[in-house]
Amino acid sequence: MLKRRVALDLFIAWLGVATALLSAPAHAQPAPSVPASPANANPAATTPADPSAAAASGAAEPAKQKLMERYQDGIVIWQTPDDATVPFLMKFNVNTQVRYLNTTDSETTFTDHLGVVREVNTRNDITVNRTMFILGGYIFDKRLRYSSTVWTSAGAASIVVAGTIGWQFNNAVTLTGGYTGVPGSRSLVNTFPFFTAADRSMADNFFRPGFTQGVWANGELTKGLNYLLFIGNGLNTLNISANKIDTNLLYSGSVWWEPLGDYGEPGKSRNMYDDYFASDKTRIRIGAAFTTSREDRFSNLDTSSPENTSMYNSDGVLTFSTGAFAPGVTVQEATYKMWAVDAGVKRNGLAINGQLFFRWVDNFAADGPLPLDSMYDRGFELSASYFVVPKKIAVYARGSKVYGHFNDSWEYGAGAKWHFLPTERMWLTAELMNVHKAPYSGAFTPYTSGLTGWVPMIQAILAF
Repeated sequence: MLKRRVALDLFIAWLGVATALLSAPAHAQPAPSVPASPANANPAATTPADPSAAAASGAAEPAKQKLMERYQDGIVIWQTPDDATVPFLMKFNVNTQVRYLNTTDSETTFTDHLGVVREVNTRNDITVNRTMFILGGYIFDKRLRYSSTVWTSAGAASIVVAGTIGWQFNNAVTLTGGYTGVPGSRSLVNTFPFFTAADRSMADNFFRPGFTQGVWANGELTKGLNYLLFIGNGLNTLNISANKIDTNLLYSGSVWWEPLGDYGEPGKSRNMYDDYFASDKTRIRIGAAFTTSREDRFSNLDTSSPENTSMYNSDGVLTFSTGAFAPGVTVQEATYKMWAVDAGVKRNGLAINGQLFFRWVDNFAADGPLPLDSMYDRGFELSASYFVVPKKIAVYARGSKVYGHFNDSWEYGAGAKWHFLPTERMWLTAELMNVHKAPYSGAFTPYTSGLTGWVPMIQAILAF
C-alpha cells in the first residue's frame, strides 16, 4: 500500500511538472496588469468561499495573459529573454485565400492577331487559391534573420518550399538571400494580400514580373524614403530546376516615398491599400520601379507554380510559344524591360491607389524570321475604397487597361469587404467585374486568355 502511495505521489508530481513545461509561454514583455473592473472593485463579490478555488483562479489569470502575448504580428512559438546567451525568435504566420470563381459567362473562344482561333478556359469552382505557412524570426543574433515558407496553390495544383537568410545592418540596410517577389510592381513589395481587391488587377498580372531566387538589399534611407534593390535568376523561376534556368541574371529595383508619414500602421499590413485605420491625417505614397531581364522559353513557360507569370503578348498568346509571332516560328530568347510608376492617398477611410506600366520586349532570338523587331505595351490600374462603416464594411471600385501592341484589353468591377472581426487580418469580399479580352492566363488568378464577360467572385482571406 505504501509503495502504491509513493508511486501515485511521484506520478502526480511528474504530471504537474510536465503540465507546467507544456504550458510555458513564449518569453515576451512582462504580463500587463489586468485593469480593475466593476466586478472586482468589490472584494466581497470576488472572494470565493473555497481557498483552493481562489488559488486556481489566480493561477489561470496570469496564464491567460501570457498566452495572449503569443500574438505579436504573428504567433510567437518561442522567444528568448533579451539577455539570453543565444537569442532566438520563431513566429508563425499564415496567409489563406478561399475563393469561389465563375467565368462561364465568357465567350468560349478568342482570335489572336494572326487569325488563329483559340479556346478560352472557363471556370466555375471553389478553391483554396493560396495558402502560405511561414516560420521566421532571428537566431544567434537579432540581426540574423531567417524565414521558411510552404507556399501552395490548389488552383495551380502546386507546392513550393522557400526560404530566406538575411542580416540587418541597421534601418537603412538589410541584406537578404532566398526566394522573393521581383520588385517590379507595387503589388510585389510587401503589400500581399492587402490589396483593394483580393487579387491583383488584370493589367498588373499582365505586366508584372513574378518570383525567383536572388539577393536583395532594402531599408529606409531617410524618414519616409524606402528602397529595395534586387538581383535574381529570372522573371519567374518558381519550381523550375536549376538546369533549366539560363545564365542571364535579372535586375530590378523599387523606391517609394511617404512624405506625410507612414502609409499604414506598423505590422504585416503596413503597406495595405485600404485605409482600415482611418485617420483625418492625409497620407500619400509615391513610387517607381524598373526591371530588366534576358529571358528564355525554358524558364518562362512553366505556369503551374503559385504566382508564376509567364510572358504573354497582348493578344493573350504566350510570348515563347510556337506561332506567337509567325506561323511555325518559336522565339527562344527575348529581353524584357518594364517601368512602373505608382501613387496612393488615404484619408478618413478613403483610399485611392493607381499604377502606370510600360513594357518593352525586344532583341528576339528565334528559329525563323519574325515580322517585328520589338514589342511595346503600356497600361494602368486604378482602385478606390471607402469604409462606410469604420473598420467593418468597405466598398470599392477598380479598373485596369492594357494598350497592347496587338490588342487592347480592359476590365472594371466593384465589390464590398466585410471585416466581421475587429481586425484587418480577416475579411470576406464579394465582387462583380467585367473583363474584355484578357491578355493573360494564370491558374491562381481570375483571368484566362481571351476572357470576355461578367465574372462574380466571393472570397475569404485570413492573413495573420
